[in-house]
Amino acid sequence: MSYEAVIFDLGGVVLGSPLHAIARYERDRRIPTGFINRVVVETGPGGAWSRLECGELELEAFYAAFERDCEAAGATISARVLMERVAEAAQPRPAMLAAVAAIRSRGLKAAALTNNWVGEGDGTRPLQPHFDAFIESSALGLRKPDPRIYRHTCSTIGVDPTCAVFLDDIGRNLKTARELGMTTIKVDEPEEALAELERVLGFPLRGRGLLDASP
Repeated sequence: MSYEAVIFDLGGVVLGSPLHAIARYERDRRIPTGFINRVVVETGPGGAWSRLECGELELEAFYAAFERDCEAAGATISARVLMERVAEAAQPRPAMLAAVAAIRSRGLKAAALTNNWVGEGDGTRPLQPHFDAFIESSALGLRKPDPRIYRHTCSTIGVDPTCAVFLDDIGRNLKTARELGMTTIKVDEPEEALAELERVLGFPLRGRGLLDASP
């Protein structure tokens, strides 16, 4: 298979994992494991988290709205503290940025596809220069796993979904990509994901000479 592009989720792939930060917050507050993710999924498009990532809520308005969603589901949280934890975790992973640079040096497109938000604490925008295209849910009013945002991403970089590899750390986001014909890689451990991406693409992404990820 000859691929033309690699599409990267940011949080949990190119940046440190928000899922890990949320899990630590749940442990610290003695909230049931997975509670916050269930609230996000079960409240759907009308929930505060989805509205934040679709640009319908700014961060300050999100805090009280998400606290109400969680309260209705049975737990009291501080959404402000939660999002501060998420922001602290969102540190760039140098090996991933080196891989992005290596992919582009081979003539393939590299795109970012992120569910993000408007306001302080979103650490994704400084990464824009590393990518050929930078697709933000908060700018489009669409978020993963809506298939329209995947199609928009492929259209923006001029590739068919079947010619793209997609990396994400959330299974439901990968499911939609697979249904559209993309090759998918789930990112749990970054090094393992990069090794799998190397096997898929057929060229190295790690090692000496690939550590300078400057755009």
